[in-house]
Amino acid sequence: MRLVIQRVARASVSVAGETVGRCGRGLCVLVGVTRGDTEADADWLAEKTANLRIFEDEAGKMNRSLLEVGGEALAVSQFTLYGDARKGRRPSFADAAPPEQAAPLVTRYVDALRLLGVSVETGVFGATMQVEIHNDGPVTLILERP
Repeated sequence: MRLVIQRVARASVSVAGETVGRCGRGLCVLVGVTRGDTEADADWLAEKTANLRIFEDEAGKMNRSLLEVGGEALAVSQFTLYGDARKGRRPSFADAAPPEQAAPLVTRYVDALRLLGVSVETGVFGATMQVEIHNDGPVTLILERP
């Protein structure tokens, strides 16, 4: 699994002009699943996401986690994170997991975040979505497992 994590002041996701998910201060997480990913990978990444110290403390240092600041999360599935554009002009998505494998693992990641105490909203798996992200910092990280 591959995550693009952005610290945000706020973020939202819409489908066909209707907002389906939003968060305030916290993280917008773009979630990609590749072949061979497991529930253990989703659980590990959820724990890492919730406890990653990327929010500033009183001294202005990135020393606090999403859980510590009481932040929210918006998780959006994005198979294009496994796009390979090294050859030709059109990316190949052969490394992206098929929907029947990817959807349950995205759900597992979101559920694991919720079990850790994070308030999470989501997009709609497989839909064409518009994501509005108000970066804070900006702070953007890529997490991957395995």
